[in-house]
Amino acid sequence: MGRNGKYRSYSGAARRGAADNLGSMNRLVGLIVLTIALAAAFVSGSAGAPVAFQSTISPLGPALSAQMTGVSWHRGCPVPLSGLRLLTLSYRGFDGRSHTGRLVVNRSVAGQVVTAFQKLYRAGFPIRRMQLVDAYGGSDFRSIEADNTSAFNCRNATGSSNWSNHAYGLAIDIDPIENPYVSASGGVAHVASRPFVNRSRIRPGMAYPGGVLVNAFRSIGWGWGGSWSGTRDYQHFSVNGR
Repeated sequence: MGRNGKYRSYSGAARRGAADNLGSMNRLVGLIVLTIALAAAFVSGSAGAPVAFQSTISPLGPALSAQMTGVSWHRGCPVPLSGLRLLTLSYRGFDGRSHTGRLVVNRSVAGQVVTAFQKLYRAGFPIRRMQLVDAYGGSDFRSIEADNTSAFNCRNATGSSNWSNHAYGLAIDIDPIENPYVSASGGVAHVASRPFVNRSRIRPGMAYPGGVLVNAFRSIGWGWGGSWSGTRDYQHFSVNGR
């Protein structure tokens, strides 16, 4: 408004310029809103999308063979390094997320083992961790203390002078804290396993008759140490049930 109280008249060019500026700003705001919406939808979709099970089977390379020699494998073991295979597998953690682990097994059962772990993954069965026993110096005790799922380890069977099925790569121990080795008298070697001696209350990671874990290995023809009489090895699955 001018000093004389009358409204000034804008020229046609000025009015068109103002309209153009307003239109450009509206388009910019709309573009920003659309970009934010698309990004949110993408993130939401990615978070909700299931991660597919993945696996590989490969011979032991020179580096891994050297790492295992003198630790989980040594001369005189009942299977040569060439008779073993490295499995890289997806597994579900206790956090519900997808992780990648490694197992060494006999080459004759590599495909079967992948099938069993694929069933576990799809069912959402939780596994604490899955590392080669070499990460624990070849110590079965230390691996169990870490609740580590493992397979090959050239050692004798517990309480025996005979080779364990683990020495052939034909056995796997899964979630060993939740699934302890229990003596005939009810004793366990690991303090963290004591609450799991009582198998009547089912908790995540446990093996039990008719459960996901037992059924997955039964489907490939493997036996379960939890079905033994006297001493029971709930973590133990093997090709011959021993």
